[in-house]
Amino acid sequence: MFNKNEEIYVRELIEKLKEKPLIVDVREPDEYQGGHIPSSINIPLGQIDYYEPPEEVFLVCHSGRRSRAAALILKDKGYSARSVSGGLLKWNGPLEEVNGDNDTLNKMTL
Repeated sequence: MFNKNEEIYVRELIEKLKEKPLIVDVREPDEYQGGHIPSSINIPLGQIDYYEPPEEVFLVCHSGRRSRAAALILKDKGYSARSVSGGLLKWNGPLEEVNGDNDTLNKMTL
């Protein structure tokens, strides 16, 4: 079962951005390229079981469902992991996207 202290609200994560937290986006690569939290890394849910985070990790996806599943996987392995409640649907902070032609980043705001 997943409880609230295993989640972080969007506003809390936005406040933590200046501390450069470890953020892992568990969506598929094409979703990630369409827009992601700056400095986040992409590790799709299907590969999260192989990931060994070096510190507390904040997991995000589109709605929060995949990030909750990823958090449970990592927590079961003994890592400190929190899911972003509501995912990118609730995110109102900065986003970056990858331009497919030359892999350049474009910054966006919502």
